[in-house]
Amino acid sequence: MNSREVAALSSAAVFGVLASAIAFRFFFFPKQHQSKTNSSQIGTVLKNCSTRDPFDPSKRKGYLSWDDYFMAIAFLSAERSKDPNRQVGACLVSREGIILGIGYNGFPRGCSDDKLPWAKKSRTGNPLETKYPYVCHAEVNAILNTNHASAAGQRLYVTMFPCNECAKIIIQSGVSEVIYFVEKRFENSDAAYVASHKLLTLAGVKVRKHQAQMSEIHIKFDEH
Repeated sequence: MNSREVAALSSAAVFGVLASAIAFRFFFFPKQHQSKTNSSQIGTVLKNCSTRDPFDPSKRKGYLSWDDYFMAIAFLSAERSKDPNRQVGACLVSREGIILGIGYNGFPRGCSDDKLPWAKKSRTGNPLETKYPYVCHAEVNAILNTNHASAAGQRLYVTMFPCNECAKIIIQSGVSEVIYFVEKRFENSDAAYVASHKLLTLAGVKVRKHQAQMSEIHIKFDEH
C-alpha cells in the first residue's frame, strides 16, 4: 500500500468518525426547539415537572405571578383575532383578581369576517375599503363582555397601549388601572396615543407598563 492509499484511507476513517459523531448527536441529543418572541407575543415558560420528594411539604417555585398570568390571558385572547396585521388582546380583572371579561380586536357580532375588509390601506384612498371604520378594539370588547357587570375600579390588561377612542371608553366605564405590554410608536408621535395618555392622566387612571417576571410561557396540548 503506497503513501497515497494510506492518506486516502486515513481521510476516510476520519470522515467516518465525524459522520458517526454527528449522527449520534442528532439522534440521541436532538436540539431543543426554541420559540422566538416579538412585540405581539409574550414568550415561554411552562417547565417540565421535575421529580421531587413526594413528602416535601413546600410549594413549587417558578409559578406565574398575577401580572404575568393576566397578561398571558390577554395574549392568548389575541390569538383569536383574525386581523392579518395586528392581533391585540385584553383582560379585565376585578379588585379581587377575578377575570370579568376578555376581548380581542375584530368586527362586531353578526358582521361577517368575510364581507368586510381587513386591509390597512385602500388602493383608491377610500377609507371604507380598510378595516378601521368597522373593527372593535380589544379593550372595548373586554369591557362589553363583562355581562353588564360594572368595570368601576377594575384593572385592564392589554397587549398594546390603548388609543384615544378606547381611552374614552376605559375612563367612562370606571376602570382604575391600565397595564399594557407594548406601546405603539411612530417616528412622529401619533395624536391618537398622545391624546390617550393625556386623557388617562387627567382622569386619574393609573397606567403602567407590564414588567414580565417570566420571559416565556409555553403551552403544549398533549395527554400526560
